[in-house]
Amino acid sequence: MSTEQNKYIDIDPSKFRFVNENEKLHDKKFDDKPIGFLKDAWIRFRKSHAAVVAAIIILLVIAFSLIAPLCVRSHDQKFMVVNYAKNAPRITLLRDMGFKTGYTSRAFSARSLMKALSVGVGAEDYRSEKVSFADAMDSEYMPILEITDEMTTVGADKTEVTTYTADIETYLEVGFQYKSIEQQELQSILDWEKETGKHILYPLVQNNEYCMDTTDANCWYKTDAKGNPLRLNEKGTKYVKIKEYSPDLVLEDNYKRDAEGNPVYYEYTGGGDVDTAQYKIRVLYINYYEYLYGHEPNYIMGTDAQGRDLMLRLAGGVRLSLMIAIMVSVINFVIGALYGAVEGYYGGWIDLILERISDILWDVPFIVVAALFQIHLAQKVGPVVSLLFAYISTGWIGTASLVRHQFYRFKNQEYVMAARTLGAKDRRIIWKHIFPNSLGTIITASAMVIPSVMKSESMLSYLGIVKLGSADQTSLGTLLSDASAIWMNYPHLMFFPAMTLSLLMICFNLFGNGLRDAFNPALRGSDE
Repeated sequence: MSTEQNKYIDIDPSKFRFVNENEKLHDKKFDDKPIGFLKDAWIRFRKSHAAVVAAIIILLVIAFSLIAPLCVRSHDQKFMVVNYAKNAPRITLLRDMGFKTGYTSRAFSARSLMKALSVGVGAEDYRSEKVSFADAMDSEYMPILEITDEMTTVGADKTEVTTYTADIETYLEVGFQYKSIEQQELQSILDWEKETGKHILYPLVQNNEYCMDTTDANCWYKTDAKGNPLRLNEKGTKYVKIKEYSPDLVLEDNYKRDAEGNPVYYEYTGGGDVDTAQYKIRVLYINYYEYLYGHEPNYIMGTDAQGRDLMLRLAGGVRLSLMIAIMVSVINFVIGALYGAVEGYYGGWIDLILERISDILWDVPFIVVAALFQIHLAQKVGPVVSLLFAYISTGWIGTASLVRHQFYRFKNQEYVMAARTLGAKDRRIIWKHIFPNSLGTIITASAMVIPSVMKSESMLSYLGIVKLGSADQTSLGTLLSDASAIWMNYPHLMFFPAMTLSLLMICFNLFGNGLRDAFNPALRGSDE
């Protein structure tokens, strides 16, 4: 067949097929879209698992500080109950499920153990029906949760002394208290008792030779002058001291009674009419608390030394400490970046003068500056603003020095010289060409300022140089200071603030390291 004939031959299209129809014929890297600076930084930051975990923990702590006040709507951090000061965490939900909360382990003598047990007995024995210790152990008002150990030793006078170790719920240990109320409140309490079925009013105690302390509402049973419980002898002629604890013991009550022998629950003490009449009552405080505030005591982290909710105080302390640290970091970042950029870019006599100013300020001890501001400025603008001024007065110097070094490093690079040759102004060269290359180091330094400020603020508060503790606000350092003298007996007061502060400082350092790698321009586009 001739060439001319081949030119016009028709070939069926179905005879053809694509080779590598579903495959790309070029290298994948040529198909990538351009990645911006921030997106590239985010990709590198995610590869630092420690930094990501640290960021998550920081966000959780911040969320705790913001959400905790919303979860506890019954009171705020100013709410204070002196009777529950320094108590361990008590979680009502766990307690209803049968777990022990709000308790501590303590050693007791026989007399002190019987006094603690008497609270539960007195609460259970509302109508004086002769309840024994064993009968009251299952009462919801019994402060002694469990007697865990019993040990007998021989004293110097060769007498045997028995000591007990028991778990006691401190919220129930308060027991009974005397109150003076008006007629209207008395009627309100009586109505509440009918509505809920719970008892607030309990029999008053006689003021006689069997009452060791007339102000102690928990001393409802007959005692001698030393507080030892008494009982009738076998002949029933006189009262004798109870020397040893026994679960079967029944205490002799010392209640006031009317002419018919019934216990008296309140008595008139003065006032001319129904509105002003005053009555003395003896209340079971755990129920009286519920009557006043509408709920049982529920303190997830316990209470502080003044009886305030430690969780709300801790949340407030985190907010205040973080607010101070972040504000200081941002302000020092701005001032230090401007100051250091001018120094590093222009150099010469400008750098010489500005560096000497920095050296003078750097040599002034920060603790002296903070103390002077607190003495002379805190009364006018408040301790928080005064502390901010102290940090800002010298805190920017480190950032300025870092920026200055970075500008000296980059200002003679080829791309900067090219920009200058093309007529770029100083402002454009500084902020467009040099500053972005220094940004990673500067951001890292600024992030590191946050834990540094929190540490120094906590130190100043702990030492009492800065007074940030009040009913409205507190800081982590103040909480640590309040707990410093008593934390051995009440470890929760130290544990929660110390754990939070340590966690924040560690996480901010890890977070700063992640930012350093993420914003390092030398690693841009790197898979490592």
